[in-house]
Amino acid sequence: MGYGVLIHRSDSIYNDSPAERYQFPSQYLGRVQACVGDWIIYYEPRKVADTRGYFAIAKVQQVIPDPATAGMYLALIEPGSCLDFATPVPFTDASGVVNERGVLNEEGRISGRAQSAVRPISPSDFNRIIALGLNDSEPMLPRVGEAPPMLDLQEEQRPFEFEQSRDRTSFTVSRIVRDRIFRRTVLRAYPERCAVSGLKLINGRGRAEVAAAHIRPVEAHGPDIVSNGIALSGTVHWMFDRGLISLADDLQILVSRQANDPDSIRALINKSGYAFAPQRTSERPHPHFLQWHREHCFKQ
Repeated sequence: MGYGVLIHRSDSIYNDSPAERYQFPSQYLGRVQACVGDWIIYYEPRKVADTRGYFAIAKVQQVIPDPATAGMYLALIEPGSCLDFATPVPFTDASGVVNERGVLNEEGRISGRAQSAVRPISPSDFNRIIALGLNDSEPMLPRVGEAPPMLDLQEEQRPFEFEQSRDRTSFTVSRIVRDRIFRRTVLRAYPERCAVSGLKLINGRGRAEVAAAHIRPVEAHGPDIVSNGIALSGTVHWMFDRGLISLADDLQILVSRQANDPDSIRALINKSGYAFAPQRTSERPHPHFLQWHREHCFKQ
């Protein structure tokens, strides 16, 4: 087993879905097989406009021949393991230092290894990028004024956990940390605004009164990635989870015919009748997850 870096871009010609599978040609078979049972980092190349750099982690469960395409293989991702970084990590930091030192040659220059779509990464490079990517210590909004202490509203900052095992480094990310990072990435994609109502409410402590809802829930192996999330206010979130509303693939807001008071539900929907979407295409709700919600949650 070993850590790896997999290059992925949202407009890829490959049949990729970061939370589920990674398609690759036979030339990379050995490198991907070396990652089975271990973690990889997804990387968006620098030539992509507004690149996210290193943007997510996932665990490779197994590698199989692609049943649909001869000569191609699929790295199947362990359900629920994929996690978007709270802070995408650039290839180089502000001072120009490369974060993935393994792509440097003996002279300290970037080598051809940096162009490889699949490459191993050392534990030290892996830990460095993970530490930067999972760091969500900065508040989402500047606090507005001062409020008296309220113990029941304190958000405990618990760091992700690194566990040393012999001479290798492995890590686990707790559910608490995953939820916190998922909330940050989703609310950032939707500028802390409810996608259904369009309202943006900030409480007296500067915290957005909107939740990061999973489209396919964690209990059903829904991943902690932005494309499986949507920002919803409390009441709208409740209705979404109970199948009173859902979304079509084009983000039209659907109201259940089984709702007792559909007019009250429609009153909470913005005038366009469509959910507001993130600017980045890669952050929009993925049709795969929306279909799951319509088939398993929505009361049609």
